[in-house]
Amino acid sequence: MIKTYDYEVQKLYLELMLADAEVFVRCQGIFDHSLFDRKLQDAAEFMHEYAKGYNVLPDYEMVNATCRTELVRPNDLKDGHMDWFMDEFEKFTQHKALERAIIQSADLLEKHDYGAVEVLIKEAVQIGLARDMGTDYFADPRGRLMGIKDKNGQVSTGWPSMDRRLFGGFNRGELNIFAGGSGAGKSLFLANLGVNFALAGLNVVYLTLELSEALVSMRIDAMLTGIATKDIFKDLDDVEMKVKIIGKKSGLLQVKYMPSGKTANDIRAYLKEYEIKVGKKVDVLLVDYLDLLMPLSKKISPADLFIKDKYVSEELRNLAVEKNCVFVTAAQLNRGAVEEVEFDHSHISGGLSKIQTADNVFGIFTSRAMRERGRYQLQLMKTRSSSGVGMKIDLEFNLESLKISDLPEDEQESTNGASRGGSSIIEQIKRKTELTTREEPSDSKPGWERAEPKDGFSLDKPKVRAQVESTKLREILNSMNTDEE
Repeated sequence: MIKTYDYEVQKLYLELMLADAEVFVRCQGIFDHSLFDRKLQDAAEFMHEYAKGYNVLPDYEMVNATCRTELVRPNDLKDGHMDWFMDEFEKFTQHKALERAIIQSADLLEKHDYGAVEVLIKEAVQIGLARDMGTDYFADPRGRLMGIKDKNGQVSTGWPSMDRRLFGGFNRGELNIFAGGSGAGKSLFLANLGVNFALAGLNVVYLTLELSEALVSMRIDAMLTGIATKDIFKDLDDVEMKVKIIGKKSGLLQVKYMPSGKTANDIRAYLKEYEIKVGKKVDVLLVDYLDLLMPLSKKISPADLFIKDKYVSEELRNLAVEKNCVFVTAAQLNRGAVEEVEFDHSHISGGLSKIQTADNVFGIFTSRAMRERGRYQLQLMKTRSSSGVGMKIDLEFNLESLKISDLPEDEQESTNGASRGGSSIIEQIKRKTELTTREEPSDSKPGWERAEPKDGFSLDKPKVRAQVESTKLREILNSMNTDEE
């Protein structure tokens, strides 16, 4: 049966709204007088403005007299009638809003403004009454807390030391950013997370906007098998066997290259096609990396990094909420972070717009000395769901297989203890300069004299002596004059 929503049906909607003030108030979130038939638009607008101005509904006679309508109060109303009305009015509003959006989209399609078309259609489809009245705080404390633990995601990162700082791991629907300078290892961290999540049985999609699919996949080969990247082709049979065996026990891991300049809509379209093809939902989305994406609106200048990154970050977070997945991406640190060992918000390229939108932000710190020792450090620059801001996490890095993992227990204990005291691996590997005392020269040694003590220190320095022999100088000058003659 096809619903027409003709004049009589719309007239009934207004009559039922006037009959119950509570129902009228609940409808105001989606109420739009312009969606009604032209003969009823004045009445709908009058009802809305009157209730807004006087905090009470007008009666039927007032509406009929003012707007020349013939609304009648329904008789013998029951609760089931109002439940039916709420469902039907929601569908009516969605139908009319979508109908109007399609008509408005015709001109936008001619201008190739596809982003605006999607916004119009999406807003129309998402129209709905507020049925969830929130959480009754005192009703069920245990159920409320267990809901956070079970339903909110709490997906382990695969690194217990990080999970402890985040009170369990990443949550679904949140935006997580790993920030680092050029060559700091942003792509390595995302690939390692992809491996950790896949081994935990989750379905992972890794979108790379910088590296090729082949290179990312080869890095993952090394991480999974423990075989060095330089030896992958030497042990090709071994690699193939190990990858296939591991793949049978793990979740899906899809690597996809996208050219830079893509938008959240392009990612959304790919995910939809991917889920249809494989028949499974995406649990984890990794995007390498945020700075290479563009906002949906073409009006935003790419040169305005603050606004560009603000829109991109918000669109990606909305996508994570929409897909109910773990979302991890990376961002560039600016030049001011090159010489720093402690990162803050000012070191993020594009400014605070990413920080404000993201739920967790991690700064990646490394140095030549740390890489030689096989170490990485993460600095928690922002955490929305834990108290870990300012903490540091030291991780082990295998130079051969590119695998990032927790430190061994004995090193972990010493590192964690140092971190609580304000130190870290960085402090441990800094070069220390020690002043050694030299043998004190005796006063009899030629060319030395004792310097006056300064600030409690006694130093010995050599005395430089210069002697000019005037007679020898005169002899040289005389000989030169004789030669000239």
